[in-house]
Amino acid sequence: MNAFGWMAGIWGLVMVAVFIQAIRLSYRIEARSPALTNTSGFPRNAMIFLTVTNSGVARDAETQGMRRRMNLLLLVNLLGFALLGAGIYFSRLPEA
Repeated sequence: MNAFGWMAGIWGLVMVAVFIQAIRLSYRIEARSPALTNTSGFPRNAMIFLTVTNSGVARDAETQGMRRRMNLLLLVNLLGFALLGAGIYFSRLPEA
């Protein structure tokens, strides 16, 4: 396996870890927001789309700070996968 393969594997693990942190932060935001609190008694997936768009999220400064941090983590994740895609694209270009 070449160096790019190793770097892609490590980069992928980092991106998964960043995404898991964003999901965990989304659950914490939901717990602090009365409109998003799970009252059904059944487990459910993170309502990450609502927390990103600030729908039903509590307006206090601490919760909004958590939401901004989660958005930053998701942006890092998006940029990370864009860089990985660019790396794959440029690694397949013929050498001059």
